[in-house]
Amino acid sequence: MARVCVFDVNETLLDLGALDPHFERAFGDAGVRRLWFSQVLQSAFVATITGAYSDFGEVGSAALAMVAERQGLELSGEDRQRILGGMRELPPHPEAAESLEQLRDAGLRLATLTNSTQQVAEAQMENSGLRDYFEQILSADAVERLKPAPEPYHMAAQSLGVEVEEVRLVAAHAWDVAGALRAGCAAAFVARPGMVLDPLVERPDVVGADLREVADRIIERDAG
Repeated sequence: MARVCVFDVNETLLDLGALDPHFERAFGDAGVRRLWFSQVLQSAFVATITGAYSDFGEVGSAALAMVAERQGLELSGEDRQRILGGMRELPPHPEAAESLEQLRDAGLRLATLTNSTQQVAEAQMENSGLRDYFEQILSADAVERLKPAPEPYHMAAQSLGVEVEEVRLVAAHAWDVAGALRAGCAAAFVARPGMVLDPLVERPDVVGADLREVADRIIERDAG
């Protein structure tokens, strides 16, 4: 089946490690960046499970305040802006452009689906130089339900004019893979360092250490 490849953005295509110098400056420890993003995800999941909604930017800002409070720090407005504004300027992972070009040359349709707002998602793709690879930039904000709730995946299929089973979600997060599979999509897992699959969830049929490996395996299964 020639599926549409729909990519998660943060950590899958773009490198959050670029924020580390900002966290080093603000907290004296670049490792706090991981604590912050974990809190972002936890807060987003709580909102989704309980039926509330805040956009991903609001969630990111609130999570930053929580982490600062835990660290006993009061962030300056400059440090806050450097971190939150830096999300718009994340660089792509080194193999991203080559892998996307390979998929496009194989005749596959490409789009993105992120929890970030539409404005941030568009800025991220323009600033990373990846925008031209994608026919659509999609945001879960359009349905006011964040991934891994089923609505964003269904919205993506509808927007792309295909059935949900014709979508393959590509992500470096086990929770995103789980959401896609349980919404009826296929999935591909990018097993970046520290990222592992959830043993309670069906294993996707495509797994690779980076986007290059994932692209090769998607082409074997989905192209033609």
